[in-house]
Amino acid sequence: MTDFLNLRGKRALITAGTKGTGAATVRLFRELGAKVLTTARARPESLSEEMFVEADLTTEEGCAIVAEATRRRLGGVDVIVHMLGGSSAAGGGFSALSEDDWHKELSLNLFPAVRLDRQLVPDMVAQGNGVVVHVTSIQGVLPLPESTTAYAAAKAALSTYSKAMSKEVSPKGVRVVRVSPGWIETEASIHLAERLAKQAGTDLEGGKKIIMDGLGGIPMGRPAKPEEVANLIAFLASDRAASITGTEYTIDGGTVPTA
Repeated sequence: MTDFLNLRGKRALITAGTKGTGAATVRLFRELGAKVLTTARARPESLSEEMFVEADLTTEEGCAIVAEATRRRLGGVDVIVHMLGGSSAAGGGFSALSEDDWHKELSLNLFPAVRLDRQLVPDMVAQGNGVVVHVTSIQGVLPLPESTTAYAAAKAALSTYSKAMSKEVSPKGVRVVRVSPGWIETEASIHLAERLAKQAGTDLEGGKKIIMDGLGGIPMGRPAKPEEVANLIAFLASDRAASITGTEYTIDGGTVPTA
């Protein structure tokens, strides 16, 4: 019986692959037969030096280092998964965001994808095939104004950029898709739930409910697992999704209240 899904022979670059959903995606791609190079600012002991690049992707120099390492170590690239993202801005609404806050959010959530694509996607066009996965966020359409305005705006910009690029390179054999997660149950999100629970005098489940209520509710009653998001990314990167391009796939347990 033929495997329904495999990535054998695929050369993949997955950014931010040392924790959470990034790490789950790296594991799954390797299980499915892909040769995977991943990046972060520091290498964990669990990852070999051969398949890891230490670089700061919020800088032009860091992106250039990763692009060069991708060509040298993989001999080219068939799949790019832009996993890097996050927010460090303090709460307080739009007026509390400084010039530096805005630059940091854009430098983390938009520019790494733009820079790496600019360097690597022409190689995909030259070989006549490839897949680019931009990991966006439901906050692009469902922002939380108290604390994530800049993050949400950067992710919305990433989504628009992704759509534009798909229209340009899809006729040349390169598929470009977006995966838009809601709340994912990573170690970092559990720590947030624990902190909120302590502040509210409740338990971990109570802390999770505080987060879900802040999102307006999750009809499934729970966050997504990192492995579930990785499953979707792997399918979209595979040949099973050969006619899918230019679209965005939401994985949020029903959080966004419109179709």
